[in-house]
Amino acid sequence: MTDYARARANMVENQLRPSRIDNPRLLAAMGEIPREAFCPPPLKGAAYGDDDLDLGGGRHLIEPLALAKLIQASAPQAGDVALVIGCDTGYCAAVLSRMVATLFLLVPGTEQAQAVEEQLAQLGCDNVVLQSGDARGGLAAQAPFDVVLLAGSVQRVPEGLLDQLAEGGRLVAVVNHGRAGKVTVFRKLGGAVGNTTPADAAVPPLTGLHLEPAFSF
Repeated sequence: MTDYARARANMVENQLRPSRIDNPRLLAAMGEIPREAFCPPPLKGAAYGDDDLDLGGGRHLIEPLALAKLIQASAPQAGDVALVIGCDTGYCAAVLSRMVATLFLLVPGTEQAQAVEEQLAQLGCDNVVLQSGDARGGLAAQAPFDVVLLAGSVQRVPEGLLDQLAEGGRLVAVVNHGRAGKVTVFRKLGGAVGNTTPADAAVPPLTGLHLEPAFSF
């Protein structure tokens, strides 16, 4: 029988800490949230590996280190309001919910929403609110957000999502540049949005957000 608690501790100590994941609240959250609870039975034993898990139907659970890089780069604060897009299982939302005041999880429809909502409730993620909608449109009715997390890779980020950032807000995503993926932080300051690329990462594409890169000379 797999000792999931030990596997979770090993993930923190052997995958995250050596890769410069040093935010104490993030390490605590990832050491607490049972990743295996978000996997179908045949994949539970692989829950703490360092690979993305293909859940079928275009759904993925992105690797722990990539998620940790995204969340750490977003610099979440205890009073923040966050939006998570592309988290098919609820795991990304569960981890980030431990670090913010309120989190909205955008799901494409109601088919899987009930199961995700029940799982989050069992883990005491009472500050997570599920909303259905299109990934490109975000959640304008609840904007602005201090943190927007895209749980998958994109070719570029829609302007409409950047418009939903609060002043000082951060949108984080893995943006693909050819074969290379970069953790990219878009930050709104003085009404303008700039970006930085603090880390490399490779994760599956975010379903519903496939946009071709903008043409440039």
